[in-house]
Amino acid sequence: MLVLVAPGQGAQTPGFLTPWLELPGAADRLGTWSDAIGLDLAHYGTQADADAIRDTAVAQPLLVAAGLLSASALGEVAPSAVAGHSVGEITAAAFAGVLDDTAALELVRKRGLAMAEAAAITETGMSALLGGDPETTIPHLEKLGLTPANVNGAGQIVAAGTMEELAALEADKPEGVRRVVALKVAGAFHTHHMAPAVASLEQAAAELAPADPKITYVSNKDGQAVATGTEVLSRLVGQVANPVRWDLCMETFKELGVTALVEVCPGGTLTGLAKRALPGVKTLALKTPDDLDAARELIAEHAA
Repeated sequence: MLVLVAPGQGAQTPGFLTPWLELPGAADRLGTWSDAIGLDLAHYGTQADADAIRDTAVAQPLLVAAGLLSASALGEVAPSAVAGHSVGEITAAAFAGVLDDTAALELVRKRGLAMAEAAAITETGMSALLGGDPETTIPHLEKLGLTPANVNGAGQIVAAGTMEELAALEADKPEGVRRVVALKVAGAFHTHHMAPAVASLEQAAAELAPADPKITYVSNKDGQAVATGTEVLSRLVGQVANPVRWDLCMETFKELGVTALVEVCPGGTLTGLAKRALPGVKTLALKTPDDLDAARELIAEHAA
């Protein structure tokens, strides 16, 4: 049983799309999407520096485009389930047939702009905590005024809040936490700081006509499978101001009997979590087209 997953913001690196655009038709597809959303995805994916692609309004559509391009390069794939981390849920919605590719890019462009605008109100950020027990870590974060914005499992929680609150965390780590690592994001996503973006997304979502998922769609709101396109879209809207529970998604993967996990470009983050939390599950991250053959072999062995 195969699950196809898509990473969230922070996975992007300068030039990461360059080798993918050498594949037949990839540059044309990216050009069409760029025209549709008014953003030069090829430029940002091949030439822009780290600061430019850290911009929320750029990073989010870039990640969804990368996920769609790399998945299409695999050819016909029949996963048993799909899921995405944060903005990766929009990529997963396209995989499941809830949205077509263009609609997914148009939605994520509006999402990125709305979240960037919300992030500009107060200087905020996110930091990953490595190690520790959630029962100890989460109350400690809340005491500091921080939100456990991503509960990722495998000993990782991401805290979000103001820069002052994150500085206090550096000086006062929860018991058992080995390291606190600042993330390459431009705001406290999945917290109350993103509430202004919800109204904008509600308006954008109202213009869409989602289809019901053709394959099992696992939501990172609570790790549950969602049966209707309307509910998927509702969760995509509310998700921006609420925590990501990737730990619960991985619990659902276990319950479904998942035997293999493939993470689309720019892969690495979610496969790393799966290696620690899902022992025995085969994993593969699509980083460059050189990974495609191995991914196809794994898919052939484990797909429905």
